[in-house]
Formats: sequence, structure tokens, C-alpha cells
Amino acid sequence: MHTSKSQQLFSRAQQSIPGGVNSPVRAFKSVGGTPLFIKKAKGAYLYDADDNKYIDYIASWGPMILGHAHEEVVKAIQEQALGSTSYGAPTELEIEMAELIKSMAPNIDLIRMVSSGTEACMSAIRLARGYTGKNKIIKFEGCYHGHADSFLVKAGSGVATLNIQSVPGVTLGVANDTLTCAYNDLKALEKLTEEHKNQVAAIIVEPVAGNMGCILPQPGFLQELRSICNDKNILLIFDEVMTGFRLAPGGAQEKIKVNADLVTYGKVIGGGMPVGAFGGKKKIMEHIAPLGSVYQAGTLSGNPIAMIAGYTTLKILKNNRHIYHELEEKTIYLRDNLHRVFLETKIPFVINQFGSMISVHFSNHAVNDFASAASANNELFKKYFHAMLKRGVYLPPSAFESWFLNNALTREDLDKTIQATSESLKEII
Repeated sequence: MHTSKSQQLFSRAQQSIPGGVNSPVRAFKSVGGTPLFIKKAKGAYLYDADDNKYIDYIASWGPMILGHAHEEVVKAIQEQALGSTSYGAPTELEIEMAELIKSMAPNIDLIRMVSSGTEACMSAIRLARGYTGKNKIIKFEGCYHGHADSFLVKAGSGVATLNIQSVPGVTLGVANDTLTCAYNDLKALEKLTEEHKNQVAAIIVEPVAGNMGCILPQPGFLQELRSICNDKNILLIFDEVMTGFRLAPGGAQEKIKVNADLVTYGKVIGGGMPVGAFGGKKKIMEHIAPLGSVYQAGTLSGNPIAMIAGYTTLKILKNNRHIYHELEEKTIYLRDNLHRVFLETKIPFVINQFGSMISVHFSNHAVNDFASAASANNELFKKYFHAMLKRGVYLPPSAFESWFLNNALTREDLDKTIQATSESLKEII
């Protein structure tokens, strides 16, 4: 497999872009080597600058749930673009998008569109503070909620991938208002809320974590989290940027049957376009300007191209709920067969899976929080990543990221992935 054009492009990119990339994980620092530059994608496949073809398990980090360049989505974008790409004024499409989200996601009365998942989470935290009059928030180690200052304390995703322990530019005051504890550790959470009684505005959590690999909530964890928030007058924020409209039409709230006070969205709701949203009950959301005094604004919020891409994607998902069953069946098939292949080796492993999210950890113990994910043999993951890439399978270039399946994947694609894993494991032992 030749990647000379990607190597040339990366060298050129580093002359104009910090690190040669516009999002750190893309730089392949965690796995080594030169990042691939993608030229196009269709269905379940990526094609790089050298015309190599790959089975895609990134799905643009989640949003391409229907597959790349889905005909209905592409057609809708093309038709909308003929009427301009932005207005800076309200459109009926924004209303239709909000109504569609409300019809699919439980517990949403009002929803505000923004331009990224980071912006959605940042705005939800500001709203929680404004609504409660309290300053501190609690997040879980390894959960990544975007790159706003409050969230970069013990974060997952790219921060974990690059092994950044503290982030320059985040003030001590912001860090002091961000409390952390281990994911799935209810005792630590209860202790933290007691130590900072009546000071915590919100607890923000990925209901199924995807930024330290795919990490599942242990039975009762989210239910007890809801109970603690009720008892202590704390808002519960579900960061469903990854899980929203991917795990079910109503996201993790529907799948796990736990309602949050505020929910943030991204990824799938943009159909591949930059978009985010946050929503919740009217009594909380009405504190956002112009109804209330908690200010939030965005010039390109509700951008018509992003709205039509997301609206078309969500409409397809709402009208074809069987897609979720198909995706989960494919993911379970992949999980079970990867498990079988790994058992044929002496390599310790853990495979976590929830819905259409899955991750492989080279570990001999359960992986249920950031510490256990970080203690896995990530050097072995690097070898596995490159062995799979050589065989035409594109995995996330970090052991701290979930894989995302898309519904364009065929049984043949899955079987090729399983065979590639068998060959790769034999190569790296």
C-alpha cells in the first residue's frame, strides 16, 4: 500500500497548519506514522489521496450513521445550497428541525441550535450555572465534552491521546470550579457532592462514554446519578453529542430510560455538517436569552445547510427505526467474532460494545473507567492499528476513541474486518 501523496500533503500541511491538522487526534501521534489524507468517501468506505480504499469505522467520529454521501442527504444539501448557504436570519427549517428533535428525544421542551458539540456543552454549563446560581460543576475523568476551558480538566479523547496532563491557558479559577471523579464510581461522587454541598450547579456525563474507548455505565450508575441530582438540587446534563440519535431515535435517554435536565447534541443531528444543540425543560431553557439573561449567541447557529443535512438524516432515522436494530446486530456480530478471533491468541483483551459503538482494549482486566483504559497495553494497540490499516481497515487512530459503525457496512465488510484482525494479531504477536 503506497501513501506517498498523503506523506507529501502532511509535510505541506505542517507549513501552514499547527501540527499539520485541524484536530489533534488526526495527527496519528498516538499511533505513530503519517496521517492519511482523505480524498472522498462513499457508503462504508474511505478513499485516500493515493486512491487506497478502507472500510471505515470512524464514520466522521459518529455522524455518518447512514454511511458517507447518502443520496437523500446529498440531494437535500444541493437543493438548499441553491438558495444560499447562510442568511443570518430565522428560517422555517430551524423550526422544523427543532420540532423533529422534540418528537424523537424525550424530555425536550425547547432546544437551541449551535455550531458544534463543544459550544453545546459550554452553553449548557453556563445555563446550569445561571439557572441554579451555583458555580461548580462535576465531570468524570476521561469524559470529553469539547475543548471549552471547564472541560479540559482530566479530559478524555485527544487530551488523553496526547497524554496532556494539564492544559496551559485554563485558569486556576476555572480549574477549581471543575470537580472530577472516576466514571462509574458512585461513592466518590457522593463524597464529592457532600464536600461541596450547595455549590454544585450541574453534573455532566457521557451516558455511554466514547472518549476513552467505548465505556459502558455499570448497572444502576446513571439511575443513581439521577437520584443524587434530585436529592441535592443539581442539574443532570447528558452529553449526547455522540450517543444522541445513534443509540436510538431518542438517544441514551430512551435506550437507558433515564431522563436528564439538559441534553447536548451534535454529530448525527448535522448529518456530517458542523452543528450542535442543547435542550431541556422549558423552566430551565427559558433562562436563555432572549427569554432570559443567560447569554448565548452564534452567527451561524441554525445554518440552513447544516439544518437540512441534519433534518434529512433524522427524518430517515425516525421513519426507519429498523436501522437501529440492523446497526446493533452488525455490531454484535463484529463483537462476537472479534472475541472468537482474540481467544485464538494469547493476547489479553477486552471488547466493550453498546449499540453501534464498540472498542477493543488490550487488557487483562475490565475496562470501565479512564484509569483502566489508560492501563491497557496501548503500545500493542498501535501495532494493531497499523496492521489493520495495511489491510484496508480504518480504525480510530487512538485507543481512547470508540469505533462507530455505519449502516452501509455489509456482512462482507464485517467478515473482512474479522479476517484482517485474525491476520493482524498473528503479525503483532
